[in-house]
Amino acid sequence: MNSDPRTWHAHAKINLALHVTGKRPDGYHLIESLAVFTRFGDRVEIELADSDGFSVSGKYAPAVPLDGGNLAVKARDTLRQEAGLQHAPPVVIRLEKNLPVASGVGGGSSDAAAVLRGLVQSWGLDIGENELARIGLSLGADVPMCLAAKPLIASGVGEELSVVPNFPALGLVLVNPGTAVSTADVFNALEKRDNEGLPPLPRGFDFHSVRNWLEITRNDLEPAARAIQPAIGKALSVLNRAGAGFARMSGSGATCFGLFETGNVAKRAAVDIRSRQPDWFVAATRSIASEADAHGQD
Repeated sequence: MNSDPRTWHAHAKINLALHVTGKRPDGYHLIESLAVFTRFGDRVEIELADSDGFSVSGKYAPAVPLDGGNLAVKARDTLRQEAGLQHAPPVVIRLEKNLPVASGVGGGSSDAAAVLRGLVQSWGLDIGENELARIGLSLGADVPMCLAAKPLIASGVGEELSVVPNFPALGLVLVNPGTAVSTADVFNALEKRDNEGLPPLPRGFDFHSVRNWLEITRNDLEPAARAIQPAIGKALSVLNRAGAGFARMSGSGATCFGLFETGNVAKRAAVDIRSRQPDWFVAATRSIASEADAHGQD
């Protein structure tokens, strides 16, 4: 039953701006966020097999559960339930975990999205984008945007997506001081939940217009996250010292991003930060531009 394994990318999600605009009666928070996805991330390998298997390798593998508590495993089980057992034979899934866990860059959600995409192809399922997004949403609010994996505005609880055309690739450095932050704890610590939404996007996009727009936006989760984990403030100051044109925390933290004018400048900054903070997670990468095919296989 074995087939040749195929690989799918699970891109890191970066919330360039994240405004919390309200809270629903069911406890979910309403947001408006401009998100991009980076070329750096986790990798998912899938092959048909005689029995199901799931394994994790990579730097951050020890922090990842191997059972049904893992979103990648949940994605497999949920899609199999939707498709029916006869259409969803056993698969071995291997996850290469390159992103820190509970770090505000949607790693688990992106892993789940990669598994869904990979299994739709591996199992030969006839499932459209809308249906896949619905299945993704049942796994977590971030999964639909990770399925899209292109520059977008997310609103609602994160499931209402509007793709941003003509958005350029950005040079980014991602930094995490080695601390996991609970998303629930951050939301619980918010002092204000009915903030203004995002301002209108600039007419044209380049490094300068994006940076200038970011200056008039916020990550409403950042003050609460910094109060819980002061190392986030240090990560931001390290990025600024390394010459970032703009630095901010992503998601609920603790990963922070620095915006750099070119990929090469970002690489040099990452080398500089690594030399000062050898124990931190540091990655120079580029975001995926609007036109890019985010789901290419190796």
